[in-house]
Amino acid sequence: MRLKGKVALVTGAARGIGESIARHFAAEGAFVYVTDTDQGNGQQVASSLGSPGSFALLDVRDEAAWQQLTATIVETHGRLDIVVNNAGITGFEDGFVPHDPEHATLEAWRKVHETNLDGVFLGCKYAIKAMRATGEGSIINISSRSGIVGIPTASAYASSKAAVRNHTKSVALYCAQQNLKVRCNSIHPAAILTPMWEPMLGDGPEREATMAAFVQDTPLRRFGLPKEVSAVAVMLASDESGYLTGTEINIDGGILAGSAGAPAQ
Repeated sequence: MRLKGKVALVTGAARGIGESIARHFAAEGAFVYVTDTDQGNGQQVASSLGSPGSFALLDVRDEAAWQQLTATIVETHGRLDIVVNNAGITGFEDGFVPHDPEHATLEAWRKVHETNLDGVFLGCKYAIKAMRATGEGSIINISSRSGIVGIPTASAYASSKAAVRNHTKSVALYCAQQNLKVRCNSIHPAAILTPMWEPMLGDGPEREATMAAFVQDTPLRRFGLPKEVSAVAVMLASDESGYLTGTEINIDGGILAGSAGAPAQ
């Protein structure tokens, strides 16, 4: 029960990595606010957690919604200990849209940044304000491997995640300057097998070959699992990581270390 007595808010928690984090937090003793724009799946996740879970409809782009929800949490519980800014989009949710640097439209570019970057900015802003109630807490921003290296066919996604990486460090330094025991760290997953990948993987006979192609340059030669990300989130949320702030943790099967470790074909 590494998070016993803590109150957590997880965005984009209706499925994928966010759902896994919410479930892992609850299993470790936290009361978890499962937030998402997907009310149906979000409520199902929260209900399955039992008494340690509650669903809240939250569009991370909406500042007023952030302000209201975090104020309600502090009023109800007297504290907000953990905020995980996980909600994000790739830009390909509704089918293929050009996202390379030459053909991406400004509208498509801004749409990705509005969720992935503005949403994280607002999440950090209102997490800090809420955490002043106790003077301590943990903010965890889900960036991406794509925030460290360029992705020519998904330049908006890569740009937004790189900005999340850097903003995390600014938040960490600001909180230290404010003499707050509020830590802020980022997690950088690579290919994690979540519903976000489904439009790209398909469900036909070529699925396995497509999956293999996506991870052919990954030394461990497989997709990561959501539970492997949520395990790191639990560590960052817990008091055992009290000296970690402004840092980044890669969960990528070794790909950022280089491809020399990939087994021979």
